[in-house]
Amino acid sequence: MAGMATEGIRRAPRVKMSGGDRKVVAATMVGTTIEWYDFFIYAQAAGLIFAQLYFSPLGSTGAQLASWASLGISFLFRPLGAVVAGHLGDRVGRKAMLVLTLLMMGGATALIGVLPTYAAIGIWAPILLVLLRILQGFSAGGEWGGAALMSVEHAPLGRRGLFGAYPQIGVPVGLILASLVIFILRASLGTEAFLAWGWRVPFLLSVVLIVVGYLIRRAVAESPVFVEMAQRKRESSAPLGVLMRSHKRSVILTAVIFIGNNAAGYMVIAFFSSYATKTLKMDTAQVLLAILLASVGWLIFTLYGGALSDRIGRVRTFQIGYAWIFVWMIPMFLLIDTRNIWIFGLAIFVLTIGLGLSYGPMSAMYAEMFPANVRYSGVSIGYALGAILGGAFAPLIADALMTHFKWSPAVGIYIMALCAISFIGASMVKETRGVPLGVGNGKLH
Repeated sequence: MAGMATEGIRRAPRVKMSGGDRKVVAATMVGTTIEWYDFFIYAQAAGLIFAQLYFSPLGSTGAQLASWASLGISFLFRPLGAVVAGHLGDRVGRKAMLVLTLLMMGGATALIGVLPTYAAIGIWAPILLVLLRILQGFSAGGEWGGAALMSVEHAPLGRRGLFGAYPQIGVPVGLILASLVIFILRASLGTEAFLAWGWRVPFLLSVVLIVVGYLIRRAVAESPVFVEMAQRKRESSAPLGVLMRSHKRSVILTAVIFIGNNAAGYMVIAFFSSYATKTLKMDTAQVLLAILLASVGWLIFTLYGGALSDRIGRVRTFQIGYAWIFVWMIPMFLLIDTRNIWIFGLAIFVLTIGLGLSYGPMSAMYAEMFPANVRYSGVSIGYALGAILGGAFAPLIADALMTHFKWSPAVGIYIMALCAISFIGASMVKETRGVPLGVGNGKLH
């Protein structure tokens, strides 16, 4: 049976995206792009700015650790956001929840842009910062699962991996936008003005992205295709208790599979820029530009990873991606420590090959691991738990390892351990490519 399914996929004709397909793909990508832009500008600020502006009474080391902790705390609220979004999605509809999570995320981000510092309002400054960060995490928890399922369930059988990679590229696109905005501001304002007030501009610009995202999703929501997909999301939501009783193993595996990629990704998102500028004393503008260019590789290899999984399978693509990250991790840190900006950029670019291969197939593989009646809840909660175990506190742990060992490959070994765990988790999944999704018309089976 597996061989027949695989053969059928190999012979499946290439199908061009219709206008409806492009609208759905754009809607899934724009939401995750905005979500990750918001997260990335916070991550950059947590590494470069927030320690001195909001946590300064804790001292230099304590303030930076607290800043990293504020980055990670929102992940603890992602599962709650996933559960609540799934429940409310049944009552008020998928369109309303997509808009609500978008507005919550953008609103919290914009408010951070006008939040007074510790010097202005004292202890209330870090408290309000953390509360807004929690709101970001809560709203993000309800965003990814629906976007991933919409793209995969709408895809032709032999192109689920590629279609599912579009919400995934919201990560590198968001990072590119965030890095580009910060780079331009630092270059035009200078370090002093950027630290004084310029860092607030990327947070306030989130409002523009929210408007763009709303208009795109509004157009999709009015199409019959979106209405059909929204109905499927409502049908595929299940209470947490039912999910954990019947599909606990799949939920655990989805979480385990994600932790290595998420932790390694957050090295690119947050840790490398802080480590390069503060420890290695490299030029901040050059570091941001190098990360921006490396993010282009992340985008390319994420799309390629999704497409590759349609040809060789999800499991094998994940295995190649995690093996790549594992092998490259120690050499990468040794190259970064040369303090050469070109070598720094190349080292991170090579890392994005493994990041893309272990992220592009995720939407398709996760959707194929769950039956329709629990798919929305299973995908969302598994992803959120994986984010907690992987990237939530990865920069904090990395900073603590550097402080203790004074040796950057110690961080590499930590990421290698997580990638090994995720490699094993992916290997425990029976290949899912070609599994019937059991939703709607024949196109989706």
